[in-house]
Amino acid sequence: MAYKLPILPLNIELETKSIMRKVATARGALAELKGAATSIPSENILINTLSLQEAKDSSAIENIITTHDELYPSDAFARKFKSIASKEVHNYAAALNNGFQIVKKRGFISNNHIVQIQRRSHQPGPGFAVDAKSGIN
Repeated sequence: MAYKLPILPLNIELETKSIMRKVATARGALAELKGAATSIPSENILINTLSLQEAKDSSAIENIITTHDELYPSDAFARKFKSIASKEVHNYAAALNNGFQIVKKRGFISNNHIVQIQRRSHQPGPGFAVDAKSGIN
């Protein structure tokens, strides 16, 4: 059964008092976060921590389980890891950061970028079969 999207703009009032209060609350929270982020010596600390958390949670879906105690003492630069799972999570986080940098630089992400990111994570991914001679199948 197909869902028919409504014609835009919607013929409803979006700027209600309730919504505007929530917008003000969200804006205040974002300002607070921005202020806290400027107190960190390097924004990479915040970004790397968030990407590591995302990688840890996403890897758990694939039954790659690690703990913070294994993850944070691992040294991705020296390639020293507390466990195989922590290595996989660090690889995933590196691939996530690589994808972020591509989008930041180019403004878009292509199929070739996705293949590049998957290779970076050392994990085969669903949806793309890569032929060494011709590229994506």
